Amino acid sequence: MQISEKTNTLKFFPLFFFAVAMGFLEAIVVVYVRELYYPNGFNFPLVNLPGWLVGIEIIREFSTLIMLFTVAWIAGTTFLQRLSGFLFLFGIWDIFFYLALKIFLNWPESLLTWDILFLIPITWIGPVLAPVICSIVMIPMAFLFEYYHHKIENLKIKQRELLLMVLGAFVIYVAFTFDFGTIILKGNYLKKILTLPGNPDFMSEVSSFYPGRFLWVLFLSGIFLILAGNFLFLKRAAKLVRQT
Repeated sequence: MQISEKTNTLKFFPLFFFAVAMGFLEAIVVVYVRELYYPNGFNFPLVNLPGWLVGIEIIREFSTLIMLFTVAWIAGTTFLQRLSGFLFLFGIWDIFFYLALKIFLNWPESLLTWDILFLIPITWIGPVLAPVICSIVMIPMAFLFEYYHHKIENLKIKQRELLLMVLGAFVIYVAFTFDFGTIILKGNYLKKILTLPGNPDFMSEVSSFYPGRFLWVLFLSGIFLILAGNFLFLKRAAKLVRQT
């Protein structure tokens, strides 16, 4: 059954500009932090930042996610449409974040340069190419969901499709947090995870840590699972369209 023409259309054009502005704003914050703590340029091992500053950074990251979720919620009317909005916003924001850093600091040197990607709930690290790949996957997903949202009334993601996507996202999360997760488990810091920024033993280990090899096979396995979930969704949605 085709959906009514009165259904709201996700307005990608203003969402694009919002995400670009957020990307530049986030990059400017990073420029300030690096000017204070990495005056010679960001690199590993990490500088031992004050615990209170790490806490503020975590709040900033939470605030960023809330902003993306809120705008996506306002822009859409259904779960599928709001998911489309969030994926689009996140993908554009992340790409332009790195583009802005390249403009402001001429960093990263290459797409294989390592970066701190996230701090929630523990530190995510990886080559810049990895989150860019995630963004490149997320943006077409947004267009795919929005397209079939308007083709088929009350279209939803099936449990098996969603499970593959969520599992893929979890595998990617493990790839990003593997190094710091290993430090936490080996050092028996799990019970103290909420106070890690102020733990001198943990911060001493972090300040001497240098990343080795990224788990590309694990990361790409996660991407494959997400694409598999999307393929099942696309196959089912295309069949429903042919039947109308």
